[in-house]
Amino acid sequence: KKEASSGTPLDELLVDAYALVCEAAKRQLGLQPYDVQIMAAIALHERFLIEQHTGEGKTLSAVMPAYLNALTGEGVHVLTFNDYLANRDAHWMGPIYRFLGLTVKSVQAGMSLSEKQEAYAADITYVTAKEAGFDYLRDTIALNEADTVHRPFHYVIVDEADSLLLDEARVPLVIAGEPGFSESDGTRFAEVARQLEQDAHYEFDEFKRNVYLNEAGSAKAEELLACGNLYESHNTYLLSSLNCALHAESLLKRDVDYIVRDGKIELIDEYTGRVAENRHLPDRLQAALTAKEGLQPSAGGKILGTITLQHFLSLYPKICGMTATAHVSAMEFEDIYALQVVQIPPNRPNIRVDHPHRIYTHKEAKFKALVHEISSVHRVGRPILIGTSSVEESDRLAEALAVAGVPCHVLNASNDAEEADIIAKAGEIGAVTVSTNMAGRGVDIRLGGGNLAQAEIVAKLGGLYVIGTHMNESMRIDNQLRGRSG
Repeated sequence: KKEASSGTPLDELLVDAYALVCEAAKRQLGLQPYDVQIMAAIALHERFLIEQHTGEGKTLSAVMPAYLNALTGEGVHVLTFNDYLANRDAHWMGPIYRFLGLTVKSVQAGMSLSEKQEAYAADITYVTAKEAGFDYLRDTIALNEADTVHRPFHYVIVDEADSLLLDEARVPLVIAGEPGFSESDGTRFAEVARQLEQDAHYEFDEFKRNVYLNEAGSAKAEELLACGNLYESHNTYLLSSLNCALHAESLLKRDVDYIVRDGKIELIDEYTGRVAENRHLPDRLQAALTAKEGLQPSAGGKILGTITLQHFLSLYPKICGMTATAHVSAMEFEDIYALQVVQIPPNRPNIRVDHPHRIYTHKEAKFKALVHEISSVHRVGRPILIGTSSVEESDRLAEALAVAGVPCHVLNASNDAEEADIIAKAGEIGAVTVSTNMAGRGVDIRLGGGNLAQAEIVAKLGGLYVIGTHMNESMRIDNQLRGRSG
């Protein structure tokens, strides 16, 4: 610490600092970092994005560069995928940092101002990227310095970097204040949209992402709204509200894009298949969706500040990241963040068997084949994990499996801690787990659920059998599911 604060470059302290961490990890947690983990740790300090296979110990690799960069006293942030992982990693790795004389804290959503200030003042802070971003936005609208929580940014390690830097990078974080006026005439537009018919009155673009009124549709809408020419400037509001209603009616599907729970619309994140907490569609579209489902409209808010994760992360002078799936998107990381990808070899050779894709002529055939395959593998007691594309599909598959006499756990909940428990048990004999996209990112699936005698039996059966029911838009997400069997 003395050397670092008196201005010795960190690169010169690297060998001693890393040796200290390795020794402390052995004494405190009984973990001896492998050579490949130390390689990964060096690359992280040199600001690379490392690709380390699932289960190779990214959590421990991050401790070395975090310790080294925290020696200057300027604070290090480790950005995680969810609150559960931030809390788990801070607890798990805490003894190493404390043994070496540093403080470590994790930030959880819903903490009080003083708790957050204390957490960000620690040498090492584990926090989700979204929470850190929202705290930054809250700081920008705070009226005096005593109400801010962040210190000047210094060094950040982004865990599950592909998800945060690419998939989520453009989702804006928005902080809203007191509501302006609320619109309650959404139902009127929803009724008009219901009376329009596909092809006769409206058409989609080739990817079915947008919907347009055609001439007959405009005429019908003008008649129903009794508004004269829909495209005159004084009818702009009517036209945009009708377009939102049409979008909600024909493009947003219940149990795929959103679920309705306790009388509220909850959006589903397309990358994780989970409920996205406090996420809303743009104001009028949200109102149109509420009207479509016949729910009480909620008041809109006035936007006070907004930032995307991509811009938030560019505020850190030093950034590095780690993930199991980066190589496929190396060009994007280079272009957007000037991060070079380094592939770290596994500690032992990979023995996973990757089968070729099976393509079916229609969905029903695929569905039958799935149920047949799952029940025949389940008969021998081999554990199975199935990745599905939506909440709707996971429920449907679970019903079909129940009929076929295969009991299964369904994971499309928004409770990460509960989910981690189910995922950890997904390797037990006879376990069948049906999940949406990236269930249990960051959680190891141990064969036999951690029971050694069981683990040997499962290994003899061929280990965990992972099935993806569809091909994702991004190969990284397919690889993420594959890696669950790592």
